[in-house]
Amino acid sequence: MLVNKKNFLTLLGIVAAAVSIMIDSGCKKSFLDPQPQGVLPAVQLYKDETGATQGINAIYSQLGAWAETAFPALAIESMGGDEVQKGSTSGDSPAIGYYHSFTQTGAENGFDNTFWNGIYAEISLCSQAVDSIPLINMDATLRARYVAEAKFVRAYQYFRLVRAYGDVPLRLHYPKTAADFNIPRTPKAQVWAQIEQDLNDAASVLPQSYSASDLGRATKGAAWALHAKVAMYEGKWADVLTYTNDVIGEGIYSLFPDFEKSFRIANENNSEEIFEIQNVNSYTNTNATYSQYSQVQGVAPAAGWGFNVPTQTLVNAFETGDPRLNATILFAGSTSAEGDAIPALGSGHVDTMYNYKSYVPFADAILYNNPGADQDVRVIRYSDVLLMNAEANNNQGNTTAALASLEKVRARARAGNNSILPPVTTTDKTQLQLAIWHERQVELAMESDRFFDVVRQGRGVQLFGNRGFKAGKNELQPIPTDEITLSGGIVKQNPGY
Repeated sequence: MLVNKKNFLTLLGIVAAAVSIMIDSGCKKSFLDPQPQGVLPAVQLYKDETGATQGINAIYSQLGAWAETAFPALAIESMGGDEVQKGSTSGDSPAIGYYHSFTQTGAENGFDNTFWNGIYAEISLCSQAVDSIPLINMDATLRARYVAEAKFVRAYQYFRLVRAYGDVPLRLHYPKTAADFNIPRTPKAQVWAQIEQDLNDAASVLPQSYSASDLGRATKGAAWALHAKVAMYEGKWADVLTYTNDVIGEGIYSLFPDFEKSFRIANENNSEEIFEIQNVNSYTNTNATYSQYSQVQGVAPAAGWGFNVPTQTLVNAFETGDPRLNATILFAGSTSAEGDAIPALGSGHVDTMYNYKSYVPFADAILYNNPGADQDVRVIRYSDVLLMNAEANNNQGNTTAALASLEKVRARARAGNNSILPPVTTTDKTQLQLAIWHERQVELAMESDRFFDVVRQGRGVQLFGNRGFKAGKNELQPIPTDEITLSGGIVKQNPGY
């Protein structure tokens, strides 16, 4: 499968990219529409308020890039779960399947290196902004907010790295020399601590909401929600409870009534979306950074590539009658709610199921053979916050509160049909924990959380052992081989690889 390289920008060296997304001035994503500036040295870009705006917008634009949302991200963050499998034909990009069979080695340069380098390129942009913007003579409130936005994105990027690799090199300033680039891995406890510091700093400054022209920027609620998720992976349940209660207490988020419709382009940035990566389909600018997230998972071959497809294990996880099954999975031979006939097997169609959450109707305009380029990527939804709140309450012995948060998620899925998805009533801590974990499995399916959830729950061998998962090894991804080689051995490999 060929990668269309002009669908994203690779940001390397001591530079900052001001990415131009040419869209209609009335579009909700207009904050991603700076004037084209090409690539400028940081000292030139960060000299005034205009440059600061371009730098921050470039950070957001880069979030939709190939490394962040397409093959590399899906390989590292999704393929290990039991809810997905490779998809497509056996000879089509077989290396992505290694992550499902746990046979990856770190030498899969199309995925390991690309994900690692893409995340660190984004971190460099963030650190450049954090270092440079405070020195600019500009509106003080906007200056503080821009730094907070950069810190939020940097925290999100390090969260993805430490969750996947454990110890990773921690760089907080833009590297200026070879020695700055070539540093050893930092103990994950220190990385987690820095993520929390960045999120605390961000939450203290970021607004609760924005005007219509700035929808999609990081908010106070996004910083709290991500902090709750960080604390969940650290096992800090009191903190998870604090930050989820903060989000709930804002009173500005709510579950979107129609689960399936909440993932459609028409309902992006709805009341349930706490943070989502803004993607646009550019009709006039071939240098725009739009996403291939939808394309690589789309119905093959006419509307996508057919990778990262659901499994029967996921189908079986849904309770009888749960509407989320048919709102999560597009079945071959069926018809989508939007009226598209999903081809049956045969005549070049080899997948039996597709990810409905990444689906874009076939009639959506296609640019440069990239179906669904304007599909946003959901990062944190309010339902995730409610389920984290339920799990934290259960861990803290607050059974009634745990059941209440869990019920909100099930009630939305039930959609008024009381004959399905009965309320969970158990007060046994272990049984309630299993019920919450199950709800996470079906509610957040196909959103790149399943593998990491199972690992943090200590159930990797139990649920993934039949595919080769080994305790003490496969909880983490291998460090890219090229990274180890280029470091001269300063960067060490993870155990077992």
